[in-house]
Amino acid sequence: MQLNPRYGADPIISLEGSPAAIAEPTVRQRRRLAETLAGLTDDQWAHPSRCEGWSGRDVIVHLDSTNSFWTYSIEAGIRGEPTTLLSTFDPVTSPAAFVDASTGMPTSEVLEGFMASTDALVDLFASLDEAAWAVPAEAPPGHLSVSAVAHHALWDSWVHERDILLPLGIVPAVEVDEVAACLRYVAALAPAIALSGGAVAAGRLAIAASDPDLDLLVEVGDAVRVGSAPGDTEPGLAGDAVDLIESLSLRRPFDEPIRGELAPVYGGLAEAFDAELS
Repeated sequence: MQLNPRYGADPIISLEGSPAAIAEPTVRQRRRLAETLAGLTDDQWAHPSRCEGWSGRDVIVHLDSTNSFWTYSIEAGIRGEPTTLLSTFDPVTSPAAFVDASTGMPTSEVLEGFMASTDALVDLFASLDEAAWAVPAEAPPGHLSVSAVAHHALWDSWVHERDILLPLGIVPAVEVDEVAACLRYVAALAPAIALSGGAVAAGRLAIAASDPDLDLLVEVGDAVRVGSAPGDTEPGLAGDAVDLIESLSLRRPFDEPIRGELAPVYGGLAEAFDAELS
């Protein structure tokens, strides 16, 4: 399914909190993944990941390409020239084409490329001042703040880190700020994709997560806004925070179905990836 990003000054996703706070967890996760990869054997690199048809090596080829895209997108946004490259992007076929093009590339070169693109992205984050985190740049949902773009980058890499390590029997690190940022973002992403695809929806979904404890409120109207839920709000989705991210990211079934008026729009991510959200 081709995406239908929303471009312009009215972002389809907005997230509560300090815009610059996303830098630390995003950089930490990238550095940790690079360090872990450097210690893997050739057999571990070739081991199947949770992404159908992809080895761990293939996932890193994909993440190398996304690192480069985030850097390019954010730099263009900082210049006041946000890109619109994803208007023709298909989240199923486009990444697969990048991976197919890397066939025959030695693992050492894949790792070297990933480390180089990671360094470039980390250096870019370090150069941003407070105002820069709020300017528009491109991500799959369209033009978002640079902070929200970084949230997408963290969520994508965090999930793919697990895609590589869990099949190897390696327990991925769980950092509170990474989990909190990923859950906030992926809770917004599915309804945002549904809205950009033409769905008409309005309402609220409270999410009660544990380990770490997070009470979020997703509000959907002309856009998707995620903030803190009042303490007396009845949750429509509850459970372990990591499990909720995994379920919203199509990696495991939900323990309980989503309840409430927004339940239908949480098919947006599944439709984009031609998958079943169960």
